[in-house]
Amino acid sequence: METSSIDIPEIVVRRLPLYARALHWMVQDNVQTISSSELGAKLGMSSAQIRKDLSYFGEFGKQGTGYDVKFLLSQLQQILGMQKEWLVALVGVGDLGHAIARYGGFGRRGFKIAALFDNDPKRIGQQVGELQILGMDSLAMVVRGLRIRLGVIAVPAEAAQQVADQMAGAGIRAILTYAPINLHVPKGVRVRYIDPVVVLQSMTYHLKDAVRSRE
Repeated sequence: METSSIDIPEIVVRRLPLYARALHWMVQDNVQTISSSELGAKLGMSSAQIRKDLSYFGEFGKQGTGYDVKFLLSQLQQILGMQKEWLVALVGVGDLGHAIARYGGFGRRGFKIAALFDNDPKRIGQQVGELQILGMDSLAMVVRGLRIRLGVIAVPAEAAQQVADQMAGAGIRAILTYAPINLHVPKGVRVRYIDPVVVLQSMTYHLKDAVRSRE
């Protein structure tokens, strides 16, 4: 079945990496086949949802035998573009940025932090691993030279929009931001947000009644 990215609901695209991650660990455990119900049980999802999600991209399983784990993983990796290494530009190399730059999990999953940027003169020129922190005036040249298409923003909220503008202008087309602010980007640039405080606040919603009853 042929389909284009505009045909796929975004929520489906966001679930695919969860399937790929689960299948990766199954390969490590030498699991050869798995049914949609077994996969659903591992992910806390219904088998019907998994079958529906995968049906957007083709037929991968056989009735009665389930999915070949290695084959399904390879197909999802191809769909997600995981079979190549993606270079990433990171802006903001404070405490959070340092942790992101040194996180080894990116490399194991096909992502490489290829350039570090900051506007603090005290940080510019410092070494983080194999990379030297560059000034923001170098961003456009470096991003274009290395053909970087992914960016991570780890700066305070008041600086995030300007950084996003610079990234988009340099050719970056997907931005992951830790800044607690909504960004406005040109059409064709995708943004994903990570705000641990917002996540914790959503969790305290469910905890507040239990805590109140104990008090």
